[in-house]
Amino acid sequence: MTTDPLAPLLALADITAAVEQARERFDRALGHRALRRNGGQVAAEVSLRSAVASAALEGAVHEREEVRAGTVTDPVLQGALRVAGALPGLSELWPKAPRQALAKLHVLAARDLVPEAELGRPVADPVVAARLDGLAGLVAGGTKVSPLVLAAVVHGELLNLRPFAGPSGVVARGAARLVLLSSGLDPRGLLGVDVGHREREPEYVGSAGAFATGTPDGLRSWLRHYMAAVEVGTDQLTAIGEEILAA
Repeated sequence: MTTDPLAPLLALADITAAVEQARERFDRALGHRALRRNGGQVAAEVSLRSAVASAALEGAVHEREEVRAGTVTDPVLQGALRVAGALPGLSELWPKAPRQALAKLHVLAARDLVPEAELGRPVADPVVAARLDGLAGLVAGGTKVSPLVLAAVVHGELLNLRPFAGPSGVVARGAARLVLLSSGLDPRGLLGVDVGHREREPEYVGSAGAFATGTPDGLRSWLRHYMAAVEVGTDQLTAIGEEILAA
């Protein structure tokens, strides 16, 4: 019998409870009445807010209403918007060919930011290549842990590796959302975890650095942050639903 490589993460203090709480809270939010008739509108708003948050985490901070109005031409923000818009169409490819999906995400995120020859191509480093292969194996069925845990690992590992030139954080956050979409946990793209990362940015940065150490405490710090960001994203979903119903 093959041991699940991510199973030990669930033995870290408080992690199983945090994952279950985050999942239950999101599942409850999916019952919001705005989703019955306005699900597409809610998903579009989550996508916009996620892109704005992801760009801000990459240093490209812009007001959401200016982005909505189409007046922001910043290439990092535009890349984040392209990534957010492409995620539903990549959800089937992701578990079958994760490295191909990552390349597509990089092309979308880094256009106008890195030389064309570098688009979609990981850095030439054998260590990075080996770890990307390992990550691809997990995504392609190598683990049975909760999609929330797998998304956190994918996100943290890609932040740590920085396998692509340019805005690799946008790629990492897009890949983490792809885990949630493709797994069936969030097939409509309603969970704006990136909004949670942005609202808790100092913790996000610190826990990502802790994850990179690979120590149990570092991994626990990142996973606890990720589940907290899921809860913020869940609250955002409820708030968006209320705003749409009140409009």
